[in-house]
Amino acid sequence: MADIRVFPLSCAVQSYSWGKLGLQSEVAKLLVSSDPLVRIQPDQPYAELWMGAHPRGDAVIRDNRIPQKTLGQWIANNPACLGAKVKDAFQGRLPFLFKVLSVNTALSIQAHPNKELAAKLHAQFPEHYPDANHKPEMAVALTPFEGLCGFRPVEEIVSFLQTVPELRALIGEVAAEQLERSGSDDPRGVSAALRVCFTRLMKSEKKFFVDQLNMLVKRISQEAAEGKDTSGSNGDLLLRLHSQYPGDIGCFTIYFLNLVRLEPGEAMFLGANEPHAYLHGGEHLGGLSSQGLSPAEGGRGVLHETAWSAWRVDNTVRAGLTPKFIDVLTLCEMLNYTPAPSSSKIFPATQSQLDPSVYLYDPPVPDFAIMRIEFSKEKESWGRLEPRRPFALQIPPAIKLYLVSAVDSASILLVIQGTAVGTSTAAASEMTLRRGSVLFISANESISLHLSSPDGMLLFRACCLL
Repeated sequence: MADIRVFPLSCAVQSYSWGKLGLQSEVAKLLVSSDPLVRIQPDQPYAELWMGAHPRGDAVIRDNRIPQKTLGQWIANNPACLGAKVKDAFQGRLPFLFKVLSVNTALSIQAHPNKELAAKLHAQFPEHYPDANHKPEMAVALTPFEGLCGFRPVEEIVSFLQTVPELRALIGEVAAEQLERSGSDDPRGVSAALRVCFTRLMKSEKKFFVDQLNMLVKRISQEAAEGKDTSGSNGDLLLRLHSQYPGDIGCFTIYFLNLVRLEPGEAMFLGANEPHAYLHGGEHLGGLSSQGLSPAEGGRGVLHETAWSAWRVDNTVRAGLTPKFIDVLTLCEMLNYTPAPSSSKIFPATQSQLDPSVYLYDPPVPDFAIMRIEFSKEKESWGRLEPRRPFALQIPPAIKLYLVSAVDSASILLVIQGTAVGTSTAAASEMTLRRGSVLFISANESISLHLSSPDGMLLFRACCLL
């Protein structure tokens, strides 16, 4: 029935080995909350929840009055649902993949190429780079999250070169001294010196770097056992990564890349050529551009407990902390070697002037944007997070009805907290919304939420705002 343009979805789960197991995973908890009949396997990783029309995880439509079984099939038959601008700009395809990630162990040191390099890599090595498009990505923390992103300020890297002799041995005296002499008044010189140092690290002969890493791990372990402060060597993180990926050159990247910690509601945008890795924390939401998605699209993790992300395609250049194909030469050549503090990597949300319940994460790419929709007891507390209960909100007694406004783009709505009954002129019937519910909303359609939760409501909405 083509006149049904708002409907619930059942979304695909990816069981990557880095995901949290069983009900430790936010992905598994969302599945159980949305459908109590779902059986969760306690020894199975529930790494990612894919909300979109990806060929390897096309969402199933939960309305038997619609003849198409999956979202991808339905969009192909009803491309106008995307909105005129989105349909024309992205060749009739949903331009993002919305995800919930639950990260237990670190994901690879990686970066995404720009469009030009992505096309070149795809043409030369299609088995490793199965798509010709770029892959911008953003992650929003639902619980505290931890990751690596971008190069540290030079002063921090130099400090590690002076306190971690094993690192300096891999870099070499000439390259280390060049970086130490580089001045802030010469950004190009700083970037060039940083490139030399990082490339020398990543291209180290394997036996040499494994020996140095073992020496470093042994030294840090002994110091920790003696109760010494190992923070000057980033000891805790080093030992954690080495326990997950022993003998991996990626363990040394913690001395070059910023350690970014996101609190609930904070976000991190990952543009082209930005080195990053998701480390640990919990769950997050993610948005990726999905234009040109290939069947080989893989998952991506983030460094925090709960988050979500959206991204475009499977063009990822990896160089450490992974059993997958690594391409050190390409990674070292493509990276953005501009040092910046970790605080600069946190991407802000903007509160809507029209609707103070909406906070917009609008990255500098056209493929996707994310909205956080939340209700609080006091108007002045909108956007504030309680330290012990992230997004712990209460709906004012007067608020019984909330309108999810229409936008000129197809969107996907995820309920993280709260309950409501949704109605829409574009839906076949009332829709019960609870934690874990996912809705597809066609362009220019709205939903009325009849709120029934005394504990507040938190929703995330992915769309494309051209």
